[in-house]
Amino acid sequence: MRPEHKSKTWGECVSIHYDLVVIGSGPAGEKGAAQAAYFGKKVAIIERAQFLGGSGINTGTVPSKTLRETALYFSGLLQRGLFGIDYSLKDNLTVNDFMHREQVVVEREREIIQNNLDRHKIELFWGEGSIKDAHTVRVHTHEGTDIDLKTDNILIATGSSPYHPPDIPFDERLIFDSDSILRMSFIPKKMVVVGGGVIGCEYASVFAAIGVQVTLVETRDRILPFVDQEIAARLIQQLGDIGLRFLLNEKMLKTEKTDDHVHLSLSSGEELVVDCALFAAGRQSNISSLGLEALGIELGKRGLIVVNEKYQTTIPNIYAVGDVIGFPALASTSMEQGRVAMTHAFNLRYKERVSPVLPLAVYTVPEIAMVGLSEEDCKAQNIPYLVGRAYSEYNARGLIIGDKGMLKLIFSPTDKKLLGVHLIGEMAAEMVHLGAQVIVDKGNIDEFIYAVYNYPSLTDMYKYAAYDGLAQWNKWQQENSQS
Repeated sequence: MRPEHKSKTWGECVSIHYDLVVIGSGPAGEKGAAQAAYFGKKVAIIERAQFLGGSGINTGTVPSKTLRETALYFSGLLQRGLFGIDYSLKDNLTVNDFMHREQVVVEREREIIQNNLDRHKIELFWGEGSIKDAHTVRVHTHEGTDIDLKTDNILIATGSSPYHPPDIPFDERLIFDSDSILRMSFIPKKMVVVGGGVIGCEYASVFAAIGVQVTLVETRDRILPFVDQEIAARLIQQLGDIGLRFLLNEKMLKTEKTDDHVHLSLSSGEELVVDCALFAAGRQSNISSLGLEALGIELGKRGLIVVNEKYQTTIPNIYAVGDVIGFPALASTSMEQGRVAMTHAFNLRYKERVSPVLPLAVYTVPEIAMVGLSEEDCKAQNIPYLVGRAYSEYNARGLIIGDKGMLKLIFSPTDKKLLGVHLIGEMAAEMVHLGAQVIVDKGNIDEFIYAVYNYPSLTDMYKYAAYDGLAQWNKWQQENSQS
């Protein structure tokens, strides 16, 4: 049930004035609202869903990552390398078992958001928000009344929803999108995931980890095209080791369902019959009820709102942040966008830009993470580079936990300046931040050599990747001095 925090109960079309009205309580909206309220601004936030937190808390980031940990627990996957035990899907595993921890975490996250709004004295309206003009937001409350909120500034943080290709018969019973998959009523034996992006790869790996026979279908010749190719190749290999089948360069021609199965026809002629299918076909902005077209706010593909570097729309006092403006559409960057937008709106001169160095993680099994340039980026931009590598199978902590990870440093041959960091393996999403900070500080790989890290620790891989890089650098110097 929704928290007892009710919408305001004024009569129809009552007008109230605020410094800021935020539409959407996801990571971007919540942090933008809190940033303004922290500096004494009168703020209201509107949420149309039944719960606070947006897709990041309720259907996306937090639930999928919690399910990942649940899958690792039930499968014993992390212990296979330690003890040589062959775990498989437990016969008595139920949906409630699989989803229980996700529900606990999500409920706690909602409480945390509510407490943050209360602490900053942000007024909450439950209902549908629409923008009537540059200084008026109308709330159609869940109780059926309309309230007009007058405001100096508006922040649109309405997020995104799964895109539904028109030829796919979604039913939330056998054919799911990335939101409805959390409401599945059974654990399948066989499953197809269509889409080799972040969402598709994460869910495919989670279900494969608990023993489901998963086939991932991707129209391109590779998964996760933004990921360093060497890391992506190792991911495919390790997911293949736990039974995940990849069908690349394949198109879905036809999808049909019976009472208890899904039939899929592929461009290669192969026919798949599975218990359920997940279509991860990207996302589209939640803007349909906002009235942006009438206001003249510029929109892009799939409803993305066009903004400038300060997150202003074509109406200067109306800002937009998070998934609704598109890439990178990460909770981490969305929060920072909300803060930066409000710093600009109120001339706070506090946080004037989002860091240009953005770490990114994909919570597959195993997880991967990256920051900065990849080898492919360097080649495309004609940037000279060298590579240093370290492997967790030669790292004491890696051996202890049975990890099969790799840490890869991309750096300049002229001054050893760190250009990029790419990881696969346990705790990759945590370890990447050390490399990110060195890139922010414009440091070089010598910083890892000079540093002292706990032993045993996975972080110690940075030192050995730097030593490997140093060996490549010495070789490069010798070759170039001779020429």
